[in-house]
Amino acid sequence: MTAPLEPRISIALPLFESEPHPCSYLPDRTATTEYSVPQAFAPIGTNPPLTAEDYQALMDAGFRRSGIAVYRTACDSCRECVPIRVPVATFRPSRSQRRAERRNRDVSVQIGKPQPDDEKYSIFEAYQRDHHASNPVESREEFEAFLYQSPVHSLEMVYRVGSAVAGVGIVDIASQSLSSVYFYFDPAHARRSLGTFSALKEIDLCRQMGKPYWYAGYYIRECDRMNYKAAFGPYQLLDQHGQWKPSEEPL
Repeated sequence: MTAPLEPRISIALPLFESEPHPCSYLPDRTATTEYSVPQAFAPIGTNPPLTAEDYQALMDAGFRRSGIAVYRTACDSCRECVPIRVPVATFRPSRSQRRAERRNRDVSVQIGKPQPDDEKYSIFEAYQRDHHASNPVESREEFEAFLYQSPVHSLEMVYRVGSAVAGVGIVDIASQSLSSVYFYFDPAHARRSLGTFSALKEIDLCRQMGKPYWYAGYYIRECDRMNYKAAFGPYQLLDQHGQWKPSEEPL
């Protein structure tokens, strides 16, 4: 077993390990997670608890964010969750992605500080029922803790059709990248391919902000909920030695 990558960051960040639990992505598998809560260990008065440089280093060691916690998979017998990123300079949208962009020409995008409200929560509930019925985020408090509390600087991208919210994306700002945290949308707009459209807009925002990479989380080849990310390319995958490898190279 390869030793876990050690992120080089400016604060001491103890890591904790979860109890083994059923995998959320692959049936009949058991998962283990390493995690930490940066605000519990950052110097008093630090806001946000993680600098953009530290967050970048954590992602380059395989970490993701959920609420105020950072985490990475630490499964003994499985290496299917592979961090994936897209170099913005070489990204070329596919025909289907260009069609999704044309299909949403009437959609406006507002970018600002993440702000939960009743309309967004209602859409999130509908999205959870439609996409994650077996493991939903149940309460308004859980919704806000999951998406609207963060140890890093984050942005919210609100997609509107007319004045109504059609979808919402949360992205984090790191020193060399934007990280796509989560996107949810009104199931009434399912035919629009808003997930694809939002990914294209996040990549566009990377260009505008001068960030060379768009981080899309974990790629899982055998999971349809996670393998769609390979449609955005050329992409790179993080190997067990901490090297980002172009998609055409085997890990």
